Amino acid sequence: MRIGILSLQGDVSEHVSMMTDAMRNMEIRGNIIEVKDRKWIKNLDALVIPGGESTTISKLISMYGLDGEIKNLAKKGIPILGTCAGLILLANEGDKDIERTKQPLLRLMDMKVKRNAFGRQRESFETDLEIPILGNEKYHAVFIRAPAIEKIGKGVRVLAKYDNRIVAAQQDNLLALAFHPELGNDTRLHEYFLRLIKNL
Repeated sequence: MRIGILSLQGDVSEHVSMMTDAMRNMEIRGNIIEVKDRKWIKNLDALVIPGGESTTISKLISMYGLDGEIKNLAKKGIPILGTCAGLILLANEGDKDIERTKQPLLRLMDMKVKRNAFGRQRESFETDLEIPILGNEKYHAVFIRAPAIEKIGKGVRVLAKYDNRIVAAQQDNLLALAFHPELGNDTRLHEYFLRLIKNL
């Protein structure tokens, strides 16, 4: 199994560490690959697009010609996890701020997103979320200049809300989280993501 972590910017090492723990917990053998250009993205079984600065990441994705490769993975049914900035990139529509800056989006999930929906850095926070797919135990989530999902299409499933805003959603093989699941020690969301891989 080959799990790719897009390594252009953001919480790369934290995702590598959390994915390593999740694979160990599930007794899965495989390699975690830091994806920096097109040659590393082929033959992946799953891809993580980590948090960071969404405008910078989207420009780097376009610069390195990775946008088409990521879209091809999605078409093949390869699971893709987008966290924070990654959630923004997966959306097919952004708010006025995103449209004004002409930030390129991958447009893979039928949803509209709002950047910095909960405020700037000083208003980052942690909270316990109810995420039914993970069971009854709440999930401790870290929000940092987090986006939120404002609107979803019919094929998108809401996984969690906070303050009446959608902060986690899934569309087939695509998983979008407004928070940072890599900043903690709860591997359940990474394990859920791994289970999306076919024939696991």
